[in-house]
Amino acid sequence: MAASMHLCGVQTSGLAFNSKSIEFGSKGLNLLAPVFTRDRNHSCRSNIALRVTCEARSAELLERKDTETFKLNRTETKLTCVMKFGGSSVASAERMKEVANLILSFPDEKPVVVLSAMAKTTNKLLMAGEKAVCCGVTNINTIEELSYIKELHIRTAHELGVGTAVIAKHLEGLEQLLNGIAMMKELTLRTRDYLVSFGECMSTRLFAAYLNKIGHNARQYDAFEMGIITTDNFTNADVLEATYPAVSKRLLGDWSKENAVPVVTGFLGKGWRSCAVTTLGRGGSDLTATTIGKALGVREVQVWKDVDGVLTCDPNIYRRAQPVPHLTFDEAAQLAYFGAQVLHPLSMRPAREGNIPVRVKNSYNPTAPGTLITRSRDMSKAVLTSIVLKRNVTMLDITSNRMLGQYGFLAKVLSTFEKMGISVDVVATSEVSVSLTLDPSKFCSKELIQQEINHVVQELEKIATVNLLQQRSIISLIGNFQRSSSFILEKGFRVLRTNGINVQMISQGASKVNISLIVNDDEAEPCVKALHSAFFETGTSKAVPQIGRVATTHLPSRENLLVQPDLRDLQVV
Repeated sequence: MAASMHLCGVQTSGLAFNSKSIEFGSKGLNLLAPVFTRDRNHSCRSNIALRVTCEARSAELLERKDTETFKLNRTETKLTCVMKFGGSSVASAERMKEVANLILSFPDEKPVVVLSAMAKTTNKLLMAGEKAVCCGVTNINTIEELSYIKELHIRTAHELGVGTAVIAKHLEGLEQLLNGIAMMKELTLRTRDYLVSFGECMSTRLFAAYLNKIGHNARQYDAFEMGIITTDNFTNADVLEATYPAVSKRLLGDWSKENAVPVVTGFLGKGWRSCAVTTLGRGGSDLTATTIGKALGVREVQVWKDVDGVLTCDPNIYRRAQPVPHLTFDEAAQLAYFGAQVLHPLSMRPAREGNIPVRVKNSYNPTAPGTLITRSRDMSKAVLTSIVLKRNVTMLDITSNRMLGQYGFLAKVLSTFEKMGISVDVVATSEVSVSLTLDPSKFCSKELIQQEINHVVQELEKIATVNLLQQRSIISLIGNFQRSSSFILEKGFRVLRTNGINVQMISQGASKVNISLIVNDDEAEPCVKALHSAFFETGTSKAVPQIGRVATTHLPSRENLLVQPDLRDLQVV
């Protein structure tokens, strides 16, 4: 009889099980093995036994050491949504009270609440850690950032009326950690992750205590103890597949017993091998929310920010930015990757995989409709959805030393970046040349940015001629380019030519939802304003603003657009 067997897990350094772990029964195959690895010293999980029954083509959980058997159908869950609130939404006791009232204003919802640290706390913690490295053990209490954090959280506890006992251990632990950093005179990536975790751990405890105080049953969870299992890539860890069943079991099990609103720390996880606290990168609370949403199969994930959803551009650049009513997962992911601060770049992956809608709303203006993000949308309503600006990028023009084509040239160029652990953003290629951009914010250390760039150039000059161009910006047009890329390019270049803005490189992503333009930093904001006026304010009485020098009064035809003199250096991929 034909049958199939599926085993889910993660890559390990050793065998998960061997022939001695296999028992043959009359109805199936019994596998006795530890989860993840046979080495108990490197395993975060207990032993389990799996029986793979060919007749039913299913795997049954027989027993788990030191735990009870747990069975719960996903359709029986009463947790209906995930509500994530950022640091500005919980910046003070007053804001926490408003968030609590907002949650209670939806009586039909049974939410999981995910919180970031209170505003500025994460940055203050990192600054305190850096100062602890050089200040000495006896001077810890003189660190201004430590005093700020303690005062903020103690004041918030008093104003919420919950007392300081809920955060006392964490404030004490924070001071002890900084003493340890000062004694060792180093701040490793692992220690950095543990340090910043204090922000989320304290904000969630304060908020859960307040909900309980006002008579709304709540329970606080640290994500690294709840089941968020990650790689050991400290400061930028990835969520592993083992997370989803672990989170589902923990939250649904507790909910079935006490019906307490889960209040979960965003941004944090536990390394599967090290069992140490990890972080998911800046803005990682969004990823926490969508991960929990996928694990529970909720109706919707709500990301509450301090703006009316995703906007057509950064309102700090152009005050006429408008809310975008509907985006696809791909569009939202591209927006986040190329600089939009509303969402974490990887947060769309779990939502897409679980087909869980994500709604971005404004906690300061909860009646605003916000932005709905789903698998698909009505593409006829908007060709272009948003314009995103990423500043201060570095551009490299790399040309082969050989006059003719060189086999493997592109592979050699990209392998150089791989060896140095540096990712590239935008790439344009030909047979003998490559142009690409680097994002300095992704480098290991801000202090070493120029040193790392110089090292990259030195390595590349072994195989090519390199032209380094700094102080550049990437302007990404996000939208539906399956059928309309030529229209977008034509209209966009008309606007830029009229305003005297020179485009140095252009690239269209394989996903067909973004077109990226590279311009000088000092031309970036005028470029965004001009493009926004042309694409989102058509029909108004105002013409496109003349922000830069007018190159010519003659607008090129579509056929001649890409051969005008001002575009002679344009690189198209």
